[in-house]
Amino acid sequence: MNIFFISLGCDKNLVDSENMLGILHDNGYIITDNESKADIIIINTCCFIHDAKEESIETILEMADYKKIGNLKALIVTGCLAERYKDEILEEIPEVDALLGTTAISEILHVIDEVMDGKKHTCFADLNRQPAIISKRVISTVPYYSYLKIAEGCDKHCTYCIIPKLRGKYRSRAMDELTDEASYLASNGVKELILVAQETTLYGVDLYGKKALPELLRRLCKISGIEWIRLLYCYPEEITDELIDTISSEPKICNYLDIPIQHCSDRILKLMGRKATKEDIINIVKKLRERIPHIVLRTTLITGFPTETDNEHEELLRFIEKVRFDRLGVFTYSKEEDTPAALLKPQITAKVKKKRQKQLMELQQSIAFDISSSHIGRVFDVIIEGRIADKDKVYVGRTYMDGPKVDGYIFINSEEELMSGDIIQAKVTGANHYDLIGEIVEGSAKK
Repeated sequence: MNIFFISLGCDKNLVDSENMLGILHDNGYIITDNESKADIIIINTCCFIHDAKEESIETILEMADYKKIGNLKALIVTGCLAERYKDEILEEIPEVDALLGTTAISEILHVIDEVMDGKKHTCFADLNRQPAIISKRVISTVPYYSYLKIAEGCDKHCTYCIIPKLRGKYRSRAMDELTDEASYLASNGVKELILVAQETTLYGVDLYGKKALPELLRRLCKISGIEWIRLLYCYPEEITDELIDTISSEPKICNYLDIPIQHCSDRILKLMGRKATKEDIINIVKKLRERIPHIVLRTTLITGFPTETDNEHEELLRFIEKVRFDRLGVFTYSKEEDTPAALLKPQITAKVKKKRQKQLMELQQSIAFDISSSHIGRVFDVIIEGRIADKDKVYVGRTYMDGPKVDGYIFINSEEELMSGDIIQAKVTGANHYDLIGEIVEGSAKK
């Protein structure tokens, strides 16, 4: 049978999708890219914020139409929306044949068997059980990079976030299992390994009684074929000296950290349930920059959190101006039911939230452009992503400073033919807003 698979939401959700695809592929199912020819459509959903919820619902409704106009025999909904709104989905979207919870993805074959026998089916598991061991993933990203999900769930319970209720408590995956998976990915051409979890910095505390991320990183660095290792979702208060030393001493680890801080006002941080203070954030940023040369720091902010005042917004603007993060994204606060923040008053209007978001991003834009210009003359390793279609000698790539799909690019002039996934050296000759312009270093050896 032909299966059309849609993965929505974050990179952690994408790993779940790839694991399900691996199970399906190993059991003889054909993965199609044409929904009109699909016998089964599976949608792995997200509902982290309102916009993600809307996208998931709209996608389900759109795919449900193929029961009328296509070959569709079964529509299966998995992931966070299924976990959170199981009753509502079954009641309001009768075209849905089965629901699969966030910790039950290994049961996908059983669910398909049930629905193909004509039965409506739901499959949910204990949110706190250990993640299933799935030996082979189907890599859905480009072949040279992939995500490695090192833990499931979260213990932080930020007041705006529904994830602990949908994904359970923090559960690390065993180190041997992760190194085996990373070796498998490397054997399939992956050169850049991107570590993800709701929070990567707490890895190992539940399994080994200590923060074991540095040890895991050292083991991953030994895997042949892996050239870059990138860390996302490092909470500032959990970054240790050992982790900093490991990043600094291991050449395969990108000098790049994603540190979601969300705000700088101590009052707002406390209302958010965040553990770091403004001083903590300033101190860890200072330490990272002192001990890791040329480190690139990415962060995310939430603007318009309930009760946020004009003065606290101005405080955040001045903080961003002072700290000068290399990469920064801003989300407007999304009021989510069943979270403590949804009960706070006053809630900020959508108009004010959008205005504050625009001011923050305009400030960051000017900082980012200045930082881009400062790189002119530097030489970087660059992983090639492809060639510009209408320009035969211009290639697009990324430096260690740029995570896939969230950061900028470097555009490289090269007489030499390059392939996607090649790692070469390039000298920066110019800057264009968030992106860089460069030329290949003559004699640069490909990796």
